[in-house]
Amino acid sequence: MHKHHETLLIAALAGLIVAGAAAFAVSPAMAEGYSVDDQAQVVGVADWDVLNMRKWPASYSKKVGALEPGVHVYVERCIVVAVGADWCLVERGEQKGWVNSRFLTIATDWDI
Repeated sequence: MHKHHETLLIAALAGLIVAGAAAFAVSPAMAEGYSVDDQAQVVGVADWDVLNMRKWPASYSKKVGALEPGVHVYVERCIVVAVGADWCLVERGEQKGWVNSRFLTIATDWDI
C-alpha cells in the first residue's frame, strides 16, 4: 500500500469514528420518544442508596439530583436509547432530570 493510500485510509477511519461518536452522543437527547405525563414511584433502589438524576439520558451524564427510594415523581416523557434502556425525564419539586426507567413504576392513585 502506498503512503498516500495509508493517509487517506486513516483520515477516512478517523472521520467515521468522529461521526459515529457524534451520532451516539446526540441521538438520545434528540430522540422523539414517547409521552407519559403520569406519576411514578422510585422502585428497585436499596434503602441506603439513591437514584441519580442525570442531565442527559446516559449513565455517564452529569448528575443533577438524586431521588430516595419510594418517592413519587412526575414523568414527562421517556425515550428508548440504542442499547435498549429506556430513560425517562422526571420532575420532583425543583429537580428535573433523566433516570433509567427500570427504577420507576407508574402510580396512578395518589396526588403530587
